[in-house]
Amino acid sequence: MTEIKEKISVLFVCMGNICRSPTAEGVFRYHLEHAGKADQVFIDSAGTHAYHVGEPPDRRATAAAERRGMSLQGIRARRVRDSDFERFDYIIAMDDDNFARLEDQSPPEYRSKLRLFLEFSSGREREVPDPYYGGAAGFERVLDLVEDASRGLLETLSKL
Repeated sequence: MTEIKEKISVLFVCMGNICRSPTAEGVFRYHLEHAGKADQVFIDSAGTHAYHVGEPPDRRATAAAERRGMSLQGIRARRVRDSDFERFDYIIAMDDDNFARLEDQSPPEYRSKLRLFLEFSSGREREVPDPYYGGAAGFERVLDLVEDASRGLLETLSKL
């Protein structure tokens, strides 16, 4: 895999920033570290809603990630800020609803930065489902999808 040419910034976004987007942040950080590229990409996560600002990731998301040797420690929920649209190179939504909310909030000149996370996956699914109201299996499914898309995103960024 080639080197990433310049420091790139990536923001992962879901609704409340306690399940999917912090999982994506933690998993992608894990993959960057194992590829020796952690210093080449700045990553963060946020939510389109302010329901959980300041809270850590959902305990079920944290436990599922830890079972795979990944950490969500140190992540705290925050809401997407207007300044994020200028600051980040990639603003990656977990689903169509949050993508649409980002489109509505984004100044027109930054909309090209918006992507759906599963665009980077090898599968055919379009959205990372919200596991919040389900059981442990939903968090495992999110991890499966996020790991696959993280590998694809890393490959994409390495081609730049």
